[in-house]
Formats: sequence, structure tokens, C-alpha cells
Amino acid sequence: MILPKGIKDLTFNQGKPAANPHNFYTQVKLGIFAFLSIILMITCNNMNQKKNQDGTAKVKLIQENDGFRLYVNNKPWFIKGAGTHTRNPSEVAKYGGNTIRTWSTGNESITGQQILDTAHSYGLMVVLGLDIARERHGFDYNDKKAVEAQFEKIKAEVIKYKNHPALLAWGIGNELNLHYTNLRVWDAVNDISLMIKELDPNHPTTTMLAGARTEDIQAIVQQASSLDFISFQLYGSLEKLPEFLAKSKYQGAYAITEWGVTGHWEVPKTSWGRPIEENSHVKAMTIQKRYETIIAADTRQCIGSFVFLWGHKQERTPTWYGLFLETGEKTESVDVMQYLWTGNWPENRSPQVHELTINNLTAYDNIIVEVAQEVEAEVTVSDPNGDALTFQWMIMPEVPSEQQSDGGDFEPKPATIFNMQTNENKISVMTPQNPGEYRLFVYVADGKNNAATANIPFLVK
Repeated sequence: MILPKGIKDLTFNQGKPAANPHNFYTQVKLGIFAFLSIILMITCNNMNQKKNQDGTAKVKLIQENDGFRLYVNNKPWFIKGAGTHTRNPSEVAKYGGNTIRTWSTGNESITGQQILDTAHSYGLMVVLGLDIARERHGFDYNDKKAVEAQFEKIKAEVIKYKNHPALLAWGIGNELNLHYTNLRVWDAVNDISLMIKELDPNHPTTTMLAGARTEDIQAIVQQASSLDFISFQLYGSLEKLPEFLAKSKYQGAYAITEWGVTGHWEVPKTSWGRPIEENSHVKAMTIQKRYETIIAADTRQCIGSFVFLWGHKQERTPTWYGLFLETGEKTESVDVMQYLWTGNWPENRSPQVHELTINNLTAYDNIIVEVAQEVEAEVTVSDPNGDALTFQWMIMPEVPSEQQSDGGDFEPKPATIFNMQTNENKISVMTPQNPGEYRLFVYVADGKNNAATANIPFLVK
């Protein structure tokens, strides 16, 4: 036991009578006080140790000689993460991930407490999103009362969750720079970050940028300097991240909080303006290349990443970004993530689509057909394990332009107007009766919870 400084000066003179009874009683009182102080110190120390064991995780971002490192309770923590809100985090852990991120502290289907508790039960950490209002949704950062109200709302969320053992860091706002003009948003972010540091010194803060524009990075460095690191969200442009960092001269730590397949705004389009989606095999190979050449290659500034999306969603199509299908099957991109996180491939791997055609034409041939015309669709596919495959063919209209989402907002899924399941990799099908823009989808399943996808846009005249 280490005694408080000066405690030896309060011990009694052994074997020597006190010269003055008042001095003697004074020394006794001081001795009792010192003894109680020691007991109090030991009790508090034990309580703090118990709290550290059962409660708050202490997370630090440290700059070392060879780069930046995250530490959780003094152990290195490179983020092997996935972006998810509703899918069971157990599958992130199952395939080798160690962290999830959210965009808020909960929604109508799940609370922040449930997210954190579930993640903790599987040994996962969480970068918990704090939902900061966006200018593109109408929020005015010149409105002091609105900014103050938002500050108090976020403060309550921080107080509520700051001691949870699964908490890794705070994500203050998502893509606040998308379509924005008012730089005061970064003042608000900085104020929130400073508040967090006062209430919760155990968890670092960041904000998630759409892209990695020099002007946005420099604005954050100047106006939100209390942030511990910056987070970037890039898709096809992830491959240019080294150029972006060099141009902005940013030398701090960063995480990639969204990345994955090439975005719908980055791909070639048909002659009528619809984006051409890559098939699931091309997506998986792209994800592997981007992780190995960009994320894993930067051992100095990068502290980890979150692949998007660990689940499924409708955004231009129901298959564009999700690593899983709506029906639960995993795609080849999940196989790749397991390999990247663990070094091992799954025992049973997903089917691999190689090409989808209509009348021997690919999406890049701008397929235009007539109403009620019989066409032949064919998909070329293989399975690494030689499993028997089934094929589900669907036709859906395109999402109307006025209903297309922006920045990941809600987008309605079109109704299916044709649906057929077969054991054949080719079908003959009649095109829709009404002119318009459509897509033919094929879902290939191996019966072992693995699937592959492809789709092809076509125009009916």
C-alpha cells in the first residue's frame, strides 16, 4: 500500500511521552484523521477499479513514432468495423469484425442501449453516432436557439451512454458537409466535442465527412480542433484518398466510416441516365482491392474502417450497397471481409456471378426493347464449392427520379412486376406492357445461406 505523502509525519513518537497533553491529543486526532483518510482512499480506489472492470472502457488515441494508434484499456485496437443499425452484430463478430458504428443513438426499431448491450455481449465496440441536424434538411446554424437546443439534446445523450463498456468513440454528425454552405456547423460540432471531453474524457470524438475535400478538412482543422480525428466516407473515390490527404496536408489520424462498392453517382450510366450496378462478384473483388491497397496500406494515419452496409437497404436498387440480401443470405463481399479481418476464407463460399445479359447484350449496350416483347436473359455463374444453385428472376421499374434519395435518405423500393424461381440460369420473359424504365434482377442461391446478385437496366418503348 502506498501511503499519502506526508503520512509519516503524523505517526506517534514511539516510546516517548508527550511533552504537552494538548499536543498529544492533537496528534491522536491527526493520527485518526490520517487513518480514516487511508481507509477512504483504499475504498475509493477499489470502487474505481470495480468501475473500470465493469463499466467505462478507457479509450485513447496516441501518436507513436510509427503512427497513430487507438488503445482500449491499454490494448491496441485497430477498427475492423461495419456500419449497421439493425442487423444482429453477432454476425460482425462471427466473421472477424470487432467494431460497429451507428448514425444515431437509436431509431424507432432499436434503442442506443440495445445497440450497446448487444454489441458488448459479442465483444464488439461501438462508435455511437450523435444525430446532428443537416443544413440540407433545412437546419439553420445561424439560429442560436436551435443550435442551443440541439446542444442540450446531444448533451443528454452523452450523459446517458458515456459509461457503457462497449462505447469506443462518439461520431458527431454524419456528412454535415454534404450540400452545405454555412461553416458555422463546425463551430457547433466543436462545442459539442468540448462538452463531451468535459463530461466524458474516456472516449475520443470525430465527425463523418462526405468525401475528403481539402476545404472541408481545413475548415474542421481550424474550427473544430477539439476533435480527436476526422472520419471520411468514400466509395469509388477511396482509391484517391492518398491524393486528397496530400493536397489538404492533413497529418492527423483518420478512420474510414463508410466505404465499399462504387457509388451510384460514380458509375457509367445508360443512354437514358440510369446508373449501371456492378454484379456481386465485381463488388467483392473491388472491396478486397480497396481495403488492401488503401486502408490496410496506411499504417501511419489510418486507425480503421467500417464497411458499408452490414445489412441491406434500398438505394437506387435493393442490392447496391447491402452485403446481405433482404432475405438474409450473405453475398461474396462478406466472404471477402472475413478474409480481410481474419486471414481465412469461409468454409462454404458464396456463388460468383460473371455476366448477365438480355438477348446477349450487357447493360453497357443500352438495351432498348418494345412492349410485350419476348427476350432471353442469361446469367453466367459459378460456385467455389460446387453447390447446386437456384435462380430467382425479377423485374422492377426504376425508382422515379423525384423519389430518388440523396445522401442515403429513405428511398421507396419499387414493386416487383415479375417474379420467377427456377433451376436454370436462363429464361425467356415478356417485357412489360407499359413503356418505361425497368431492371431485370437475378438472385443466385446455393441453399446454404449464400447468394450472388446482378441486374441489368432496360428501356421499354
